Amino acid sequence: MAGFADLNVPQGADRKAVQSLLEAAAHLGYSAVALNHIIDFKEKKQGTSKRLKVLTRLTLVVSDPSHCNLLRSTSTNIRLYDIIAVFPKTEKLFHIACTTLDVDLVCINVTEKLPFYFRRPPVNMAIDRGIYFELLYTPAIKDSTMRRYTISNAISLMQICKGKNIVISSAAERPLELRGPYDVANLGLLFGLSEGEAKAAVSTNCRATILHGETRKSACGVVYTVKKLHKVEEEETVPACKKAKTQA
Repeated sequence: MAGFADLNVPQGADRKAVQSLLEAAAHLGYSAVALNHIIDFKEKKQGTSKRLKVLTRLTLVVSDPSHCNLLRSTSTNIRLYDIIAVFPKTEKLFHIACTTLDVDLVCINVTEKLPFYFRRPPVNMAIDRGIYFELLYTPAIKDSTMRRYTISNAISLMQICKGKNIVISSAAERPLELRGPYDVANLGLLFGLSEGEAKAAVSTNCRATILHGETRKSACGVVYTVKKLHKVEEEETVPACKKAKTQA
């Protein structure tokens, strides 16, 4: 996959609305989007443009450690998603998400003040594991209060991660809420990213996230086998020069 990507387009019940979003994304220059199915414990194939690759994504909103068991299960349905994201609501769950959960994205709250501070050890662990942090830009263009929270929370994260492993997505519910990739990159500058980091947040980092998801899915189905050699076979595999030294 080359070009720009939006890894968070809500998958609503209205197929026409989703189709309109996909067409708008293609028109704006995106080459891939992920349709996001959200599981929130408190509640409750699309037609595409030829220019657009459509991926599937699952986002799990967790407010209790027991909620993470769904991600730890071997459920085939869970593993079929191209991207798996988790939205931790507490510091403990953020730590668990960064250090132990087999996910591709950790979502950062941008609509309210964070209830905890980001700490370097779990953030660095997530980066080492190839996990990316997702920031949404749609709330920032909808409401001035959420814009302050978005910028404040993003800058707090940048102070710890130093601009590494950031993905900026839309979560747009209507075509008018979508912005072009270069406009999104400009918004990234307000979040504390450098020009290069901001562009990566809508391009190369998205591709890395998708690749991480492919690796995660394939790793679940790989079985390694090692053939144990019998003594006679072991002797046959020893070079003649070494046999001579041993016998001597």
